[in-house]
Amino acid sequence: MNERGKVLDIQGGLDQENQNIIMANKNGKVSQRWKLVYVDKYEGEPTKGQMNNKFGLYVERDFHIVSAMEGGRYLDLDVSNRYMNLKTSNGRKQQVWYFDQRSLTIKSRWNTGKSFDIYNSGRTNNM
Repeated sequence: MNERGKVLDIQGGLDQENQNIIMANKNGKVSQRWKLVYVDKYEGEPTKGQMNNKFGLYVERDFHIVSAMEGGRYLDLDVSNRYMNLKTSNGRKQQVWYFDQRSLTIKSRWNTGKSFDIYNSGRTNNM
């Protein structure tokens, strides 16, 4: 949740391929619930860095963001690098994310220069 009380949400609450991801006020619905699944299926100490205890994420350790909805689709960055949507797991880097310690943001492995961002300084629902 950001400082304005917004969370990642699946637009319209529809568990469909290519459904847009937006930011919305927290409402507790399943379309706003996500799981982080580390790519390497962590079983020991991280090799790429230590846990950031404040954020609860391992530094620069690749993970997927998976919807809690029945389809279990992944958060995906489209090839234009401008939009996030919901897609079936496909093994591509557009579905791989990591926590960047320097910027304290979640970044894409597809385009490491991009972090999660809410348009207009968080005053809209658009990512």
